[in-house]
Amino acid sequence: MIVIAAALLGALIGGMTAARRKGNKKDIAQYAAGYAMAFTIVGMILTVVIHRMLV
Repeated sequence: MIVIAAALLGALIGGMTAARRKGNKKDIAQYAAGYAMAFTIVGMILTVVIHRMLV
């Protein structure tokens, strides 16, 4: 769940960042994908850390 939420949050933040910088649709899609991938990696690491602490 953390990974999915992080990916969606990253895509949202990336899309908003590109739109704020006056990017076209391709720029917005690229930023959304890049941020989503970065946030997904952070979410996966966070999931592993939380799991290791609880088990």
